[in-house]
Amino acid sequence: MSEDAFNMSIRKFLKEVGVTSQRKIEETVRDGQIGGKKKLKVRMTLTAEGTGLSHVVDGEIELP
Repeated sequence: MSEDAFNMSIRKFLKEVGVTSQRKIEETVRDGQIGGKKKLKVRMTLTAEGTGLSHVVDGEIELP
């Protein structure tokens, strides 16, 4: 596989993760599942089957 194809494959995966994650967060907020909070603490965990990859990103999202 070429570097270009590899990069495009990664970008395609990350775009799907970003778009679907944003939808799920918006649904959660819209459905009122946040209990009056001003910030939503979030965590994204990336793993890759058959490897030792485990990467965690923690963050906060300010709510409307």
